[in-house]
Amino acid sequence: MSFIQLDRVSASFQGQKVLGPLSLTVAPGERVALVGKSGAGKSTLIKLAFDRAREQASTSLIPQDLGLVGALPVFHNVFMGRLDQHRSWYSAVTLFRPFQRDRTEISALLSQLGMAHKQWAPVASLSGGQRQRTAIARAMYQRSETLLADEPVSALDGPLANEVMALLRERFSTSLIALHDVTLALRYCDRVVGIADGAVVLDQPTTKLSEHDLLPLY
Repeated sequence: MSFIQLDRVSASFQGQKVLGPLSLTVAPGERVALVGKSGAGKSTLIKLAFDRAREQASTSLIPQDLGLVGALPVFHNVFMGRLDQHRSWYSAVTLFRPFQRDRTEISALLSQLGMAHKQWAPVASLSGGQRQRTAIARAMYQRSETLLADEPVSALDGPLANEVMALLRERFSTSLIALHDVTLALRYCDRVVGIADGAVVLDQPTTKLSEHDLLPLY
């Protein structure tokens, strides 16, 4: 059974086609990188894949706009990753007095991401990279086996981007991640799908590719 099965899908914006028709399959256990220049259709493909994937199983999403609530602290933004797993009264109480088990688990996740000191800071006060790590912590907190992410480490420097990608690879057994950094794509994914002008122009295992092979896509 495929984690994602897209068969000749297309998407348009204001009457102009931005994607497709294209087909893409991601099997359970695959870690796939989507690469290509801005405007190639990667974000649209991630959204379509998420709509399809969540019909089959619990799937974590890190959208490019991150989907965070600026007025809330980092803790509560991460906690929202499991809102659908709690009764409304539990979530309401958590707004004012979080339960110890949630505090402990979220604190541990934030520590892994170098964000423990920002746990109670409002998201609106964070840098771009800190916001990305908050969205990543929320996705990890969901306990899903699958991840869809759109440029999740674009605001992080080299060493930190590598640390976070390693965490995502460890945490999620299956993933489809749009990446601009070809080095990260080759290092942390098993397969690379290249997108240009809304179409798949490359689909190969990372073992058969080099950075030089991917540069023409940018």
